Amino acid sequence: MPSKDQRPTTRLGKSNPRRVKFITWTLGLLLCGGGVFAAYRYTGTTEVEVAVARVRRADFVISVRTRGDIKSARSVIMTAPQVPGLRIVHLAAHGRSVKKGDVVVEFDPVQQEQNVISRSTNVQLADGDITQMKASQKMDNEADAMSKMSSEYDVERAKLDASKAEVLSAIDGEKNRIQVGVSEGTLQQVKATINAHQVGHEADLNRLGQRKNNAVKDRDLAQTYLTMMQLRAVSDGIVNVLPNFRSQGTFGQSTPPFKEGDNVWTGAAIAEMPDLSQMYINLSLEEVDRGKLQMGQAVRVRVDAIPDKEFAGEIDFISPIASLVFRGGATAEKTFPARATLKNLDDRLRPGMSSTAEIIVERQPDRLLIPARSSFVKDGKPAVYVQIGKNFVVRPIEVGTRNDEDIIVTSGLKEGEIVTLESPAEAAKRASKKKI
Repeated sequence: MPSKDQRPTTRLGKSNPRRVKFITWTLGLLLCGGGVFAAYRYTGTTEVEVAVARVRRADFVISVRTRGDIKSARSVIMTAPQVPGLRIVHLAAHGRSVKKGDVVVEFDPVQQEQNVISRSTNVQLADGDITQMKASQKMDNEADAMSKMSSEYDVERAKLDASKAEVLSAIDGEKNRIQVGVSEGTLQQVKATINAHQVGHEADLNRLGQRKNNAVKDRDLAQTYLTMMQLRAVSDGIVNVLPNFRSQGTFGQSTPPFKEGDNVWTGAAIAEMPDLSQMYINLSLEEVDRGKLQMGQAVRVRVDAIPDKEFAGEIDFISPIASLVFRGGATAEKTFPARATLKNLDDRLRPGMSSTAEIIVERQPDRLLIPARSSFVKDGKPAVYVQIGKNFVVRPIEVGTRNDEDIIVTSGLKEGEIVTLESPAEAAKRASKKKI
């Protein structure tokens, strides 16, 4: 039984002092952290980054920009020959370099080889028929000669008998004279028959000769076709395989190019051999830009596939008539085709490459320039924000001509000064919104 003087270690209804101490310190730390955050949030300063640019001295250029494709000024189109039943069995790869005389396209020669054999046989058969006809005619001529000789003999004998009329009776003499007439008539008939035979023989020989000539022409044509089964490069260059417009391509995709195994029609353009020594960019000008351009203007060209080089060109053709382009709308777009010949070429340049052209309309050398974004309107006049140390000062300026990127400054700024590309106040507002 416990002593009445002993007290329990924990009284009922009373908190644990360790727990109370832990909770008190936790609440205190949270309140201090919130105070520090509030002090930073409402009393701290915000750094504002403002985009700037230096005032520079350079050539001021007004230009027209457009897109275009690189083309070859001259090219050789390889077309299928006038031969029926052509099928491609070999085709040089697209973009492959070839030398003069290399085979670019080869057609299946089997059919033409069979035609040559068949038509050569027809020529030989015609020769055999002519030889047989001449032998038969020779036999007929010899028989006609014998008939003529026999008839001439009968005539001479009848004349001899008629000469004995003085010693014979009147009746016998008259018979002999009649026999002479009959024999002469028979001789004339034989001669007419011989002439008819000669005419017939000549006609038969002409007919067989004509048949042989036709057979020879067919054989020669087949041999010519056989020599046309290969298309060779006429000069060194690059092979550009052209689209096969009769091919059944996938719906919605571009027309596929020719390939080995395709059947081709006579005159089909299969491949192109562009001349890489003369290149130009094919341009499409908007209607609003057409009036700004003229022949001889300089062009700066950037090729997408050759980003490390700029090409120089010159406008040498502008179409006087607009070309209508339908893009699915009710109204067609008007563009004016133009062309600029490139002056400096590159071994990497190929026809069909996409490019951007900048046509120089006006150039003013050695002008003081600022970006167009740097100019603001202050009290109805142009002004800029000039950076001086960490501060920005508004300064009025006078400006001249401007383009899409730059403005000419005639007074108010010096080369090398720093101007902003936006209003510092707007930049500060944007920074404060991001902080919230």
